[in-house]
Amino acid sequence: MNILVIAPSWVGDMMMSHALYQQLKIQYPNSQIDVMAPDWSRPLLSRMPEIRQSISMPIGHGSFALAKRYNLGKSLQYQYDMAIVLPNSLKSAFIPFFAKIPYRRGWKGEMRYGLLNDIRSNKQDYPMMVQRYLTLAYEKSSIPSADDLPIIYPKLKVNLAEVAQSHKQFEPLLNGAEGRKVIGFCPGAEFGPAKRYPHYHYANLARMLIEQGYAIHIFGSQKDEPVGESIRQSLSQPQQQYCINLAGKTNLNQAVDLISECVAVVSNDSGLMHIAAALDRPLIALYGPTSPQYTPPLSDKAVIIRLIEGGLIKIRKGEDSEEGYHQSLIDIKPELVLEKLTQLLQNENLSN
Repeated sequence: MNILVIAPSWVGDMMMSHALYQQLKIQYPNSQIDVMAPDWSRPLLSRMPEIRQSISMPIGHGSFALAKRYNLGKSLQYQYDMAIVLPNSLKSAFIPFFAKIPYRRGWKGEMRYGLLNDIRSNKQDYPMMVQRYLTLAYEKSSIPSADDLPIIYPKLKVNLAEVAQSHKQFEPLLNGAEGRKVIGFCPGAEFGPAKRYPHYHYANLARMLIEQGYAIHIFGSQKDEPVGESIRQSLSQPQQQYCINLAGKTNLNQAVDLISECVAVVSNDSGLMHIAAALDRPLIALYGPTSPQYTPPLSDKAVIIRLIEGGLIKIRKGEDSEEGYHQSLIDIKPELVLEKLTQLLQNENLSN
């Protein structure tokens, strides 16, 4: 069986989708899985051994471009037996339809009757995103209940030679902190400061960790570079040599390699948090207005800190401080994070 998966557009969702690919190989052991995805995410897909190939999705997120979708679908005609559509949008279901793939699975989403012919609509029975992805590996008649559904953790392959090469490329930056064990910080958030742990809390945590003999590596995209620099500049001059701001300097492959070298990672809810979990790094995951009930880090080595009850608070912009941070994240003191991180590192040392 040849299977085409239309992948999601966000880093965290892409990481969750690895659970589906693993389950598909269990359900259909002889299947070949191809994944259509944005170019930025294809380095992640190359680290998932279940995937035969990734296919470039040349149409940007949010663009309808029906003619382009038709031509893309036509170029894939008669190559696949089944398609699985992970995004919920109407437009994401056109390519498998135009490719004339006989079986087209997905959640109902934006009224996709006809475009999909195996539609799932009982989302309320599967509260976690990874559960919803996993159910798409099963025939409709044999889907386990949420309680019986085995949760498979995403895992990313790491090649030690490639890690060494990535490290070598950044040696001039990392030189001052060589010899120290590294804690990774991932302070970025796609929708701005409301989901971010305050930079001044990260800075205080960095200060305490540096005093204990650690180095700090800050990871993120180009737009996270300013917050990374705010953390670094909040430290004393002697401490700054042990805090390296890599945000915006690495590509995704390099970031994965360098995060794999960290002895632990501290992150607010973000795509890099899910990457750290998939790399099996001890992880402190900080949640505020977003809820860990829907997309928690999938790892036995993750500790979630959230001080408020309930589900998602729909907020894109912080209203609780002039920097835009949400009060629920401001209230998580760096001393608490350090306490949980210390316990996590002790447990890791004992297990090793």
